[in-house]
Amino acid sequence: MKLGMVGLGRMGGNMAERLRRHGHEVETYARTDPARTVTSLEELVSKLEAPRVAWLMVPAGDATEQAYATLLGLLEPGDVLVDGGNSNFRDSQRRAAGAKEHGIRFLDAGVSGGIWGLEGGYCVMVGGEADAFAVIEPLCRDLTDPGGYAHVGASGAGHFTKMVHNGIEYGLMQSFAEGFEIMNASEFALDLRQLAALWQHGSVVRSWLLELLERALADDPGLEQIKGYVQDSGEGRWTVQAAIDEDVPAPVITLSLFARFASRQDESFAAKVNAALRNQFGGHAVKKIGE
Repeated sequence: MKLGMVGLGRMGGNMAERLRRHGHEVETYARTDPARTVTSLEELVSKLEAPRVAWLMVPAGDATEQAYATLLGLLEPGDVLVDGGNSNFRDSQRRAAGAKEHGIRFLDAGVSGGIWGLEGGYCVMVGGEADAFAVIEPLCRDLTDPGGYAHVGASGAGHFTKMVHNGIEYGLMQSFAEGFEIMNASEFALDLRQLAALWQHGSVVRSWLLELLERALADDPGLEQIKGYVQDSGEGRWTVQAAIDEDVPAPVITLSLFARFASRQDESFAAKVNAALRNQFGGHAVKKIGE
């Protein structure tokens, strides 16, 4: 089938390529990427056939909102607009309602797989009306390996489940990070890459993340080329907020988010307060700047 892909970043470009390999005709638009096939959203829509499918793979927030608003003015009733980025599910619910007023069918598609999806397949979780999902199902089938996609519920459900997926990812990553730091600090001369490889065979903690850690340790055994600064793209925060809203305890995901915040501090003011208090009430020694 024919579709328009908006955004050719780490995910969008590879998704377009995978779909082409499966025989789909993909028109692409990105503001500056030379790989684009059209130079405007207007041109993109003009090259599609009803019911048109436009798939957004742009950063959540303003970029998605602007593309969404522009496409609402270009698409026609019955067309399908898919947001495959990491938008907040509340925004997706609002956008679905706005698109419905124009007769346009909106789907929110949570997409996981990163830079490896081109060869290994993506995981796609779609929220929205069933009839709209039926239009894009051939695309979902070819973006994934068998069992790798599903229509998970009403508008917002796709991005909600992807949000929780990423919150879980935070916890898994932090657990591996802490475990390997403990081993790195131990009295034993452990080969951390060897252990990452070993635990992939029969171990209850075997996982793709562990495979990726082995790759990283193979390239840089002491991770000396990497600064311990961990960014977050929002989904972990939203997962914690959803847990609060639903009165669900989520200590592991919450603490893994806070660990990312801590990684960005060259010097923790809270740690300074702790040190000062120990010195005041117990006379414990403190380290001065420069020592």
